[in-house]
Amino acid sequence: MLNGIPKIISPELLMHLDKMGHGDEIVFSDSNFPGESIARASGAVILRADGSCVPELLRAILPLFPLDSYDNNVYLMDKTESDRDLDIPIWEEYKSIAAQYTNAEPVFLERFEFYERAKKAYAVVVTGESAIYANVILKKGVVKE
Repeated sequence: MLNGIPKIISPELLMHLDKMGHGDEIVFSDSNFPGESIARASGAVILRADGSCVPELLRAILPLFPLDSYDNNVYLMDKTESDRDLDIPIWEEYKSIAAQYTNAEPVFLERFEFYERAKKAYAVVVTGESAIYANVILKKGVVKE
């Protein structure tokens, strides 16, 4: 245990957040995301956070994890055409959380474009998040302290 580290961040997740370099990306996925197969296909680190939801992880991680200030830094999976009429309230929550750490707006990626980007990520964190379209990719920035 360490002082100041939220308990929701496992030692393994903390280690990998620290190992990531500038420009590396990490996926925080909902429980329906094919995280195991994405990580297997790419060789990415797969981490489990089944008892956690994505917003609470973002709130715990973003004070420790600088977002890239030179490029887009938050990516969300866009709705498929068949789901165009669905309301996705978790996106507003993500935007609100991210706005505390970046001026950049999230970039929406088509579903399969999101999967392809996820295959290039350093790590995939599969959570217990039950909201649909609750997948997010964060791009790490430069630690300035």
